[in-house]
Amino acid sequence: MNASIMGKKLGMTQLFGPDGRVIPVTVIEAGPCVVTQLKTVETDGYNAVQVGYGDIKEKKVNKPMAGHFKKGAVTPKRHLKEFRVETTEGLAVGQEIKVDAFREGDKVAVTGISKGKGFAGVVKRYHFHGGPASHGSMTHRKPQSAGATDAARVFKGVKRPGHMGAEQVTQRGFKVIRIDAERNLLMINGPVPGPAGGLITIVCKKPARR
Repeated sequence: MNASIMGKKLGMTQLFGPDGRVIPVTVIEAGPCVVTQLKTVETDGYNAVQVGYGDIKEKKVNKPMAGHFKKGAVTPKRHLKEFRVETTEGLAVGQEIKVDAFREGDKVAVTGISKGKGFAGVVKRYHFHGGPASHGSMTHRKPQSAGATDAARVFKGVKRPGHMGAEQVTQRGFKVIRIDAERNLLMINGPVPGPAGGLITIVCKKPARR
């Protein structure tokens, strides 16, 4: 399977490249994760590996999940994530996945929950340019027509004010800049979705040349 791992966003800092240029990076505490279940075509209709991250007290896990972890003889995990794979060969329940599964230069996709920004108008939410800014105008940042009038309703999908952020976002094209295997740290160029402390999923899309 392609290197895949879950982790926690710690924040941003900067590193210096070989040419002396500053590289802004996001520091992610990635793993260690544990394989909690293997799914195959014969038993489930498709091949996948389920991975757990973050310890949780056994008394805080309900009985179905406690049985699920007990069946695989793994300690309960707070977060579970499933990754599709072509084959489950070489994988085993209880196997640990750490940052050493990645290499510097790998191209990765990062998934996280974006920061919530509350209720927002159309200018902030959809970057509408707004109305006239001169004195006397009553529509500086107000949305204008919502569509046809003969329908007597607003059609679905019309861009209107509403809740902004707090959505699952996947961004591609990131590059692994540095790996600290001793502290389980992964440093990726640029800002990744979500606040500090948020759950992050990292999937290698294009391994670097070995």
